[in-house]
Amino acid sequence: MKRNIGQRTIAITVMAMALASLVPSAVAQQCSSAGAVGKYAFSDHGTVIGVGPRAAVGLLTFKPSGQIEGTVTASLDGNIAQTVLSGTYAVNPDCSGTATFGEFDGSGNLILTVTVAIAWDASMQEARFLFTSVVLADGPSLPIAIDGDARKLGASQE
Repeated sequence: MKRNIGQRTIAITVMAMALASLVPSAVAQQCSSAGAVGKYAFSDHGTVIGVGPRAAVGLLTFKPSGQIEGTVTASLDGNIAQTVLSGTYAVNPDCSGTATFGEFDGSGNLILTVTVAIAWDASMQEARFLFTSVVLADGPSLPIAIDGDARKLGASQE
């Protein structure tokens, strides 16, 4: 009887250790450009240093080609503007990534170019981003402190 209990204890311990070793690989999220494809609602907020507070909402579409496009309604120091954006994005297997895009006014004139760092989570249904660079169309860089969140539309049904 004691021998049987000892063997069972060893077998259960070995099985538990084997299962525990599988958990990190099963839980580890793998990301790809294909997983990012879709339409997202986003919001961001922060400050353009020396100008004032910024807040924005909009819609972004991540395309299979690595292109990103969207619409933005933003408030910068109390002034409201609607723009469109167009650019590219990249996704790394560790769920980090970047996007670089231009924002254009209603006449198609480039206003500024933005680069953001991105981190996807929730099986690529959500993303967090941080503006890392903002350059005006005529050349000067703006010091910024802006971050935001995005959620894939229809994510709750998937």
